[in-house]
Amino acid sequence: MSAHARISAITDRIVERSKPTRERYLERLRAAASQGVQRSVLGCANLAHGFAVCSPADKDALAGDRIANLGIITAYNDMLSAHQPFETYPAIIREAAAEAGGVAQVAGGVPAMCDGVTQGQPGMELSLFSRDLIAMSAGVGLSHNMFDAALFLGVCDKIVPGLVIAALSFGHLPSIFVPAGPMTTGLPNDEKSRVRQLFAEGKVGRAELLEAESKSYHGPGTCTFYGTANSNQMLMEIMGFHMPGSSFINPGTPLREALTREAAKRALAITALGNEFTPAGEMIDERSVVNGVVGLHATGGSTNHTLHLVAMARAAGIQLTWQDIAELSEIVPLLARVYPNGLADVNHFQAAGGMGFLIKELLKHGLVHDDVRTVFGQGLQAYTVDARLGEKGAVLREPSPEKSVDPKVLSSIETPFQANGGLKMLRGNLGKAVIKISAVKPERHIIEAPAVIFHSQQELQDAFKEGKLNRDFIAVVRFQGPKANGMPELHKLTPPLGVLQDRGFRVALLTDGRMSGASGKVPAAIHVTPEAVDGGPIARIREGDIIRLDAIKGTLELLVDAADMAEREPVVVDLSDNEFGMGRELFAPFRRAVGPSDQGASVLFHH
Repeated sequence: MSAHARISAITDRIVERSKPTRERYLERLRAAASQGVQRSVLGCANLAHGFAVCSPADKDALAGDRIANLGIITAYNDMLSAHQPFETYPAIIREAAAEAGGVAQVAGGVPAMCDGVTQGQPGMELSLFSRDLIAMSAGVGLSHNMFDAALFLGVCDKIVPGLVIAALSFGHLPSIFVPAGPMTTGLPNDEKSRVRQLFAEGKVGRAELLEAESKSYHGPGTCTFYGTANSNQMLMEIMGFHMPGSSFINPGTPLREALTREAAKRALAITALGNEFTPAGEMIDERSVVNGVVGLHATGGSTNHTLHLVAMARAAGIQLTWQDIAELSEIVPLLARVYPNGLADVNHFQAAGGMGFLIKELLKHGLVHDDVRTVFGQGLQAYTVDARLGEKGAVLREPSPEKSVDPKVLSSIETPFQANGGLKMLRGNLGKAVIKISAVKPERHIIEAPAVIFHSQQELQDAFKEGKLNRDFIAVVRFQGPKANGMPELHKLTPPLGVLQDRGFRVALLTDGRMSGASGKVPAAIHVTPEAVDGGPIARIREGDIIRLDAIKGTLELLVDAADMAEREPVVVDLSDNEFGMGRELFAPFRRAVGPSDQGASVLFHH
């Protein structure tokens, strides 16, 4: 089915806007691809260094450019549950490549930090910048010019966007993303959230909280709620970077290993030495990006992708805007209820029909583009499948179910959970912001209340514990933007604000920082730009000012006289506490060079 008229119109607008940058990008990509197999340009000493530890047969083959060499970029470490399974992947990939007549080498590793560990800690101020650092680190690995294709091993929040930026920066190479899958279901997410709120109210102690958290995060794989990490996996599949049906298969299973082996063999087939050359930068185009945004809305995905998708698109010369994302949200219904937008986790989503059913529904109604290239071939229709384990360890694919196995978790277009994706852009005299309302009750979509101002998460938590916040208010947490302190997630604000909302107060959040992909039931205008440190209007708010947040009209207004607002001097604060410790001094150049949130909060694409 052809794409929905409004989907097509928005896509065409992105194509037109992107023409100058996209054309320059493709010219550079094609010039790089035209040089042929890249090892041919290496001198003998260069090549000898590059394959010193290979077998004699592999050395002979690589020296003659007769076989393809896969470069593995890995985010493995054994602290992160999501990345620990990657420990065994290089050996599996090397073996699979050899079976298919190719070679595979680990080209490099990239850092992979856990936002779950660093939430509310100084290290979180490195988190967003780690995305661009990951792209640069992957670029170092691929710069050896030894490879015909790349396999990217990464899962979590900033890691996948960073790896995508690298894949598109080396867009003349084919690239496949190889996931590790979610951990098995532990303590239900709503029970974990309930214990967190009880702890915030002082009704349970640290021992009870730690027990609940440990039962929730309990083994290898991605955290099971639908935050940024699992949103990443959805994106890689719907954008065509994953093998079909591979996103949400648990680690350590025979099917998981079979999909990894299949990805290695497929990567060899799509190199310039094969018959289906699929360079990543040609494969990903404006339609692929729109498909990613549609998938984000249909699943109620992470707000972090209002930053990451913009930066990822820019790596391919594509100019995606918050306005595009917001307009697509108006068209795309919410089809998934996965925590924090419901009680289910991603394993329940997978069991209900998963990505295959979701993509089938979206295609059926023209809400995604079918006429795209993917690592699997031509057309998104090939992704409307369930992956199964066949004989001798091969991957079999069956058509995904016509009806959801669990309509409470995964629904059809005819009976959506809500009419739109719930991710909206806000505009007004306070600048631009985004808000996710898929988990916010309708009666809280408009909040008008006085401002209570904080310059850190801790200040708000202290005020809550002292009983100073038992009233209607909008918490203004400013100087949390990328230039101020690296734009940390402000996830620790969720429990106290949630408690106050449950007590019957009308509360909301306004910040130039980020909320987690797990942000939920409290209305939160986030990523406010211009940020406070740039003298943005958020720095002109005074204690007690009335703010109106209207997620229905899409407005964000400070209800003061325009002349009064213009006369106010922006507040300036001492940020020196954010500049040292836990590596923050190393990222000073990033804070100075970073662009605004609506341009992806990137140091790589801001000029």
